[in-house]
Amino acid sequence: MARPWRCRDDGLELAVRVTPRAAREGIEGVRTDAAGQAWLMVRVMAPAESGRANAAVVALLARVLGVAKSRIRLVRGAAARTKWVRIEGEATALVRRLAETIESGGRGR
Repeated sequence: MARPWRCRDDGLELAVRVTPRAAREGIEGVRTDAAGQAWLMVRVMAPAESGRANAAVVALLARVLGVAKSRIRLVRGAAARTKWVRIEGEATALVRRLAETIESGGRGR
């Protein structure tokens, strides 16, 4: 299975596909597109207006991964459904938490 993350020296880079205005928030698993790119499927209740969905994605990832929101930043795709997010921290621990969340159905902590 393809993974939606890349380990970096200072943390993790994560490929995310966002569904705004969802009925519930959570991580829905991993999907691979036709080009072979894996995406972490994320649902947020916030609308895609004035950066509210982006802020909700950051808050959800912070909660799920147990890191401060200030350690997460959007690096690409601010106005798109597909985004790249950089998470500062120890990459192995972040991958472990992310994998546990995906396996448990994605509701986070």
